[in-house]
Amino acid sequence: MSRASTFRRLLPLCAAGLMLLQARAAFAQQPRAREGFWAAFGLGYGANSMSCGSGCSVNSDAKGGSVTASVKMGGTPSSRLRLGGEVNVWVKDLSGGVTESVGNVSAAAYFYPSPRGGFFVKGGVGVASVDLSQGNSSASQTGIGLLAGLGYDIRVSRKVSLTPLTNFYFGHEGDFQHAIIDFGLSVQYN
Repeated sequence: MSRASTFRRLLPLCAAGLMLLQARAAFAQQPRAREGFWAAFGLGYGANSMSCGSGCSVNSDAKGGSVTASVKMGGTPSSRLRLGGEVNVWVKDLSGGVTESVGNVSAAAYFYPSPRGGFFVKGGVGVASVDLSQGNSSASQTGIGLLAGLGYDIRVSRKVSLTPLTNFYFGHEGDFQHAIIDFGLSVQYN
């Protein structure tokens, strides 16, 4: 048997082996179905549109853009649905050393139209609050809060995803109302 005929016989076997390895690598890169516990932390930037009922006014410094933060965690009843709790906060330093904190604590549902896709929409309801603090004194008010949003989970490892997202959270706290839209990035442990 000559080297040329051995090479011709081994070439198809090598090609088949390479195709199997490539198929296995492609399968390994497919996102896994969602399952079990998950938790995430995110930062972003958002705009607050605060208003006030009769008999009060809102300082123009209390509106506009500032930093946001979120923390969320929960479980996965199915590959298309996650349930959890979420805290979203918008914080801004105002003139005169006053800090304004506005946020929602919500029970939320995250719906994924595709069982293995990363896109999701979310909605939730909970408690909203607005807090003004200066030095050692502060005043706060709570009420009902609503949450909506959308995002996309991008797997960076087997257990970690980066999630660009948009949140909208609304709160009605007595005479005050806030509506915040933010754009952020979360790091999620799956």
